[in-house]
Amino acid sequence: MFKLLKEKLLGWRQKAEEVAPGEVVGEKGRKVREARLEDVLSDLELALLEADVAQPVVEAILEHMRGELVGKRITRDVSFAQGVELALRAAIEKVLAAERIDFMDLVAKSPKPFIVMFVGVNGTGKTTAIAKLAHLLQKRGYSVIIAAADTFRAGAIEQLEKHAERLGVKLIKHQAGADPAAVAFDAVEHARARRRDVVLIDTAGRMQTNANLMDQMKKIKRVAQPHLVVFVGDALAGNDAVEQARTFHEAVGFGAAILCKIDADAKGGAALSIAHSVGKPILYVGTGQKYDDLMPFDPHWMVERIFEGD
Repeated sequence: MFKLLKEKLLGWRQKAEEVAPGEVVGEKGRKVREARLEDVLSDLELALLEADVAQPVVEAILEHMRGELVGKRITRDVSFAQGVELALRAAIEKVLAAERIDFMDLVAKSPKPFIVMFVGVNGTGKTTAIAKLAHLLQKRGYSVIIAAADTFRAGAIEQLEKHAERLGVKLIKHQAGADPAAVAFDAVEHARARRRDVVLIDTAGRMQTNANLMDQMKKIKRVAQPHLVVFVGDALAGNDAVEQARTFHEAVGFGAAILCKIDADAKGGAALSIAHSVGKPILYVGTGQKYDDLMPFDPHWMVERIFEGD
């Protein structure tokens, strides 16, 4: 996980040590000089960009580090390189720490049925993420309805059918090519009539550049009136995922994200970029293919994975 980012930061650590080899700050501490820090930050900027971290995110990290270090005294008995690395860890956590949402708490406190609509392009793992979330909700004692509102691909309906059968979840579907908004409406009405707790609405994996399909998604949102719209992003998509998130948010609007395939993300930059650029909290990260492989997102956990290993 994050192999390239780890390698780049390891190389950067070594360069930081070379800037002030073996230097240990005395009891009173020495102030960090901006000129010396800029040499280290220049190397760090290159390392982050090569690990697929988006430019605005890199700039946010460096700016936070400058604010934390320039003119400040590094803690006694800490080397210059160690002090800079501590500032980097804090900067990454700050970049990742959008306003947090406790999804299960939100479900518990909201009127029922609690309606969630999922958006994202094909191949991000959206359908699997829905199944994982349904499984998690069931474990918490909630009854779940899934709406197969991706009617543009028969394969998407079949995929959800398989998940629903395995999980014992009610699936609301129409024929391929049907109005997806009608599927969403029927699922919500079914949940209300039978007093079900949660409705999870799958939507077609629309390319964000397809205006007609984006309009259809807006219609689903108007009809279903979801309590929460969730963008599902692919950690392997790099900066493409960041652009997708921005476009979906402009067109439909969403309140949170799920980041899939983080376990296979060799670069690591996309996770940082999506968390910061979206400006919305990441609810969960997908860490594998099993139904239990869905973990609440924790910025501290991610920083530890980056710096300490898996």
